[in-house]
This record gives sequence, C-alpha cells and structure tokens, in this order.
Amino acid sequence: MRKMTIALATLGLAALGLSVPVNAHAVSGCNAKWPGRDGYVRAWRDADCQGELLGATAGNDPDWGDNYDAFRSGDQNAASSVMNSGFVGGKDVVAFYYVAGYPDWAYGCLKPGELYVDNLARNHFTNGENMNDNIMSHVWVASSACAPGSFIS
Repeated sequence: MRKMTIALATLGLAALGLSVPVNAHAVSGCNAKWPGRDGYVRAWRDADCQGELLGATAGNDPDWGDNYDAFRSGDQNAASSVMNSGFVGGKDVVAFYYVAGYPDWAYGCLKPGELYVDNLARNHFTNGENMNDNIMSHVWVASSACAPGSFIS
C-alpha cells in the first residue's frame, strides 16, 4: 500500500509539471568567482574567468608588462576576461587600455553594474582594436571619464 501511495504522489507531481531535480548544476565560470563588492579589478588569461588569474588589485596599474603592482611581466596582452568588483560610487569604473600609460585614444570601460566581461573577444577599444589579449594597463575612473560607446559588456 505504501509503495502505491508513493507512486501515485510521484505521478501527481509529474502531472503538475513538478519534479525533483536529479542533478544540481554547480555555478561555474565568472559567476562562481564573483566575490561580491571587495574593491578589486581582476583579469584572467582565458574566457569565462578561467585559467590563470593574471592579477587582482584595488589600485591602478599603468603597465601590466613591468614587474610592479599587481599585474606583472607576462600579464600584458593576455587577458580574455575581466571583472569589476569595485565599490560603487566615485571612481568605480575600470578603464582598460590598449597601451601602457593610459592614453585617451584607446580604452574600454567596465561599469561596476556590469560585474564582468566573460569574453573580451566581443569587445573593442575606442580605437577599434579587439580587446581580447590586448590590455596593457588599467585605471579606476568616474563614469563621466568614459566616452559614449566605450563601455564594454
């Protein structure tokens, strides 16, 4: 009798379109690596925040190819995904630059509300160059410092 009751209950749930999931899907990629608002910018070698973590910092880094700051020699021109977990307000946008030293003619800006870009290949700097494997530096700026069309996602 008990088996019949369980079978009927299961059949009833199925008829209603309800089911108990057999496997729970784990959160992966950039979603899994989101730390909450901790004041940092991060970059990974591969898409979807995979592979080597190139660097993480609350500061600016004018040259990802030198041996100073959070991003070191070998990190330049290597990022395929980036994250902005900075605090909201003031200078809360990360401007990523095509060359070292923050020249105004070639950058892409990541707003804090965007959280991350899981694949830089679909984004371009303001000079038209693809952003994937092409970032040389970054700086925290106010949203007003970024030109229309320079925001990445």
